[in-house]
Amino acid sequence: MSPSSTAPVPASPSASVSTSVSASVSAPPTPRSSPTPGPAASKRPQALPSPGNPGGAATVPAAAQAVDTRRPDRVVGQGTPSSCTSAAVVAAVAAGGVITFNCGPAPVTITMKATAKVRNDHGPDVVLDGGGRVTLSGGGQRRILYQNTCDEAQRFTTSHCQDQPTPRLTVQNLTFTRGNATGETAEGGGGGAIFVRGGRLKVVNSRFIDNRCDRTGPDLGGAAIRVLSQSENRPVYVVHSTFTGGRCSNGGALSSIGVSWTVLNSVFTGNQAIGRGANPAKAGTPGGGSGGAIYTDGNTFTVDVKGTVMRENHANEGGGAIFFVSNDRTGTLTIARSTLKSNPSDGFETQPGIFFLGAKLSR
Repeated sequence: MSPSSTAPVPASPSASVSTSVSASVSAPPTPRSSPTPGPAASKRPQALPSPGNPGGAATVPAAAQAVDTRRPDRVVGQGTPSSCTSAAVVAAVAAGGVITFNCGPAPVTITMKATAKVRNDHGPDVVLDGGGRVTLSGGGQRRILYQNTCDEAQRFTTSHCQDQPTPRLTVQNLTFTRGNATGETAEGGGGGAIFVRGGRLKVVNSRFIDNRCDRTGPDLGGAAIRVLSQSENRPVYVVHSTFTGGRCSNGGALSSIGVSWTVLNSVFTGNQAIGRGANPAKAGTPGGGSGGAIYTDGNTFTVDVKGTVMRENHANEGGGAIFFVSNDRTGTLTIARSTLKSNPSDGFETQPGIFFLGAKLSR
């Protein structure tokens, strides 16, 4: 639950931040040539931002580092862009294990014709490694990746589904673009690129560009990623990744309920929470509009943001960069060695770019 925009909270003076790092990063070099793309795969658009904050100095724990994928269980593609199809990605994700791509030497975009869904009983780990050359696109039509340990259609395996330790999903060295969860009603919607409930999620060296979910709604969100629970309340790791151009009712990049996050050496720019009326929704409004980049709600959880740039995100209601509400006032938010700049909200905040309601905010 969050305050209605009818009772804005006075802003407090901005706290100092120890490191200022520009969110501007250089684009990858243009490849010299590439094979003619087939119908499902094409050249990746040029001038994409490099993933993450190159000046980020936060220590990355072992559990948050990239997975070794030198011995994959499955390879999508046979060396050409046309062999890297949506169907091949869907099949590989369903089978599980370590998945890499062989789409040729040039960057490719695979436009998904269906959402890739993780099976709950096909092994403990699902790892997708794009090698820095693969973009998965929802084509503006669909969510890209889905994991839900409480979804019987994905082989329900336990009565304690929300605390199930597996599958452990890792996405690394990938770009996710134009994912769209608009109209998805299961589990409350959200998660234009990735939706996860249960198991574990880790994101490393990846980009999320121009993803979408529903424009209004009081407690749905996550244009890029929506998470509803994690095994043993362990955090979602987001490491050296970039989120830009996301639009959703709440959480223009990330959104969760009762979930902890550790965000390291990453970049959030130009994301927007576009709902109206906050949560609970003001009378006569559809609700939403909080957390331009990150929207977190629930009870006992933590959010750690370190070595990260958050710039030019916007919320129609509260928290232009971060919205954090711990309903039982036990949650903590830590921001360290990070830059928050020009993250306006039109409604309420407790300090510039942030609305915080919990036990402790450390900067």
